Amino acid sequence: MPSGARMPHQGAPMGPPGSPYMGSPAVRPGLAPAGMEPARKRAAPPPGQSQAQSQGQPVPTAPARSRSAKRRKMADKILPQRIRELVPESQAYMDLLAFERKLDQTIMRKRVDIQEALKRPMKQKRKLRLYISNTFNPAKPDAEDSDGSIASWELRVEGKLLDDVRPGPGLSSKQKRKFSSFFKSLVIELDKDLYGPDNHLVEWHRTPTTQETDGFQVKRPGDLSVRCTLLLMLDYQPPQFKLDPRLARLLGLHTQSRSAIVQALWQYVKTNRLQDSHDKEYINGDKYFQQIFDCPRLKFSEIPQRLTALLLPPDPIVINHVISVDPSDQKKTACYDIDVEVEEPLKGQMSSFLLSTANQQEISALDSKIHETIESINQLKIQRDFMLSFSRDPKGYIQDLLRSQSRDLKVMTDVAGNPEEERRAEFYHQPWSQEAVSRYFYCKIQQRRQELEQSLVVRNT
Repeated sequence: MPSGARMPHQGAPMGPPGSPYMGSPAVRPGLAPAGMEPARKRAAPPPGQSQAQSQGQPVPTAPARSRSAKRRKMADKILPQRIRELVPESQAYMDLLAFERKLDQTIMRKRVDIQEALKRPMKQKRKLRLYISNTFNPAKPDAEDSDGSIASWELRVEGKLLDDVRPGPGLSSKQKRKFSSFFKSLVIELDKDLYGPDNHLVEWHRTPTTQETDGFQVKRPGDLSVRCTLLLMLDYQPPQFKLDPRLARLLGLHTQSRSAIVQALWQYVKTNRLQDSHDKEYINGDKYFQQIFDCPRLKFSEIPQRLTALLLPPDPIVINHVISVDPSDQKKTACYDIDVEVEEPLKGQMSSFLLSTANQQEISALDSKIHETIESINQLKIQRDFMLSFSRDPKGYIQDLLRSQSRDLKVMTDVAGNPEEERRAEFYHQPWSQEAVSRYFYCKIQQRRQELEQSLVVRNT
């Protein structure tokens, strides 16, 4: 066979690849049109039934085929070396594949980093500006309703975040936080002498059904300036606690979350080498540690439970304000800046990036196109090899092709020997044929003898 010719592999379809050249015959050479050959071990499947159906195996459905298509590996995209030698420009495609592998590794590493970052609280410090103002409504003797005939004042407490960022790709203006969402409770304490012990407190506390608002209004009758005190309790997420004064001096913290306090305690233990060298589970306290926890030695796992008695609710923000009824003070507004923690705007974009499947679907579609193109290139390469081999030596190539088909036919039909030679008379005139016939008759006689002996034994019993 000339060099460069490509023989069909075992089990491949007989004949040259593709129908445009020699067609796809309904019956393969040397195979009976239907039924079963004597040397075959299994019947041919009826027309319209696949080999998998004839053997009782489930035939893959369309979803199963799509799943198998998704399992294609990166190696299926690689062009064979022979094709790269024929088309030098294909080296650019191989360079792109190498770059794609690096890019996939980088993207996967970044996705893992983002997932780890989202597990930790992502907060940033922002300034919440608090606006406190009031208006005074003097009494109107000629007013028709009772409200207008009595002097009253109205107090407004509002606020907003400074340097409010514009909504990004993953954010919207609807996600802007309301003023009340920053607080757990708000208490306004008025002058007790003017409004009595039962009407001098105005309270707002967060509940699970609370509707967020951009501000609070308090209206009371009166024509005198009123001193008031505003107590605002921030809504910390995660919750924060005020440390016992002794523990605060030891750790250098005032108000912090429970996890941060435990971490600071562990850092103090490591810095001062308080961990027991023999039993790592125990901590040998120094004099400060013993004063705070009231024991010379304790397990580190006991610290969260012992911290409960040392953690207090955080201090509220206290603002003293005067509600003025002087007309010249009506346009004055008191402003206070409060440090608050808000979610990092990037967190929403990171979450949407992880949940987005549009890019994955587009990449999967492009990968399928690449695999189909590579398969088409491989088929064209096989067809090209066939044409070249046939053009160089048509007679020799056809003979080699027939021999290859004969070998494949023997493998598929489980035929022993060579049917083409056995059907000729010369095959049975060879020297070994007489001995083979003798051996055949001897085996038959022995088999018949055993059957007769078994039947006689059965009759005698």
